[in-house]
Parts: sequence; structure tokens; C-alpha cells
Amino acid sequence: MSQNTPVNSDPIALAKALASFDELWSPRIVTRVNDYDVRVAKVAGEHVWHAHDDTDEFFLVLDGELHISLREAGAERTVSLPRGSVFTVPKGVEHRPYAPSGASILLFEPTGTLSVGDRHDEIPDHVDATTGHALGA
Repeated sequence: MSQNTPVNSDPIALAKALASFDELWSPRIVTRVNDYDVRVAKVAGEHVWHAHDDTDEFFLVLDGELHISLREAGAERTVSLPRGSVFTVPKGVEHRPYAPSGASILLFEPTGTLSVGDRHDEIPDHVDATTGHALGA
């Protein structure tokens, strides 16, 4: 879905969207809301420590459980998000999502936001540094 692609005019079944790919940490854009992408991803293991300097990052856990470690105010903490939970990482906060047993998530971010943020640790091979892939790609 390019920035010029119109909003989808048909309903999107998230289960079907998630079933259309197997790659982990490689979000797919399911629709657009104004200047924001709605992305779904399958995740397992650890992502990379990163921060988005100019935008918050919204997470909704569709299945499984997601943990997000945060570095803020000189301390580190972890939030646990079971299925159905939402959490927003504030802009500029270093964070590292991980899912020891795997999860499916929905993300809401400005179009063009890189999945590894503006600042990040070395990117491991299993993490896709992307602004999101078109559904079906």
C-alpha cells in the first residue's frame, strides 16, 4: 500500500490477513486512517531496543502475550500485555517488544514509520526493518 493508495472500501478480516504471511517481526499494512497505517504482525522472540523520536507507538495484542521493556527516567521496566490489551509507548522512549511464546499484534503508526525506529541497537537477522509491507506482498 503506497502513500497514495486509498483507504480500503471492504471489510478486512484480521485473522485472514494474519494467515496470509508467516514472517515474524515483518508488519503488513491492512488499512490507512488519515496519515496513519494500521499494521498487523506476527511476533516471537525479541525485537530490538529502539525509539521513535517523533511519534507514539500503539500496540493491540490480538493473540498470545506481548511484553515490552521500557527505558524511561533512568530506569527499566516491563509491561505485560495479554490478548486484548492495548499499550502506547510514548515518543522518544526506548523500548523492546518481545513475545517468548509468540503473539499476533496490531500497530497504529504514522505512515512511513520505520519498524526499528529512529534510533536502535544492531538489527538482528530475524527483524525486518521496514515501513510496512502491503498485505499479500
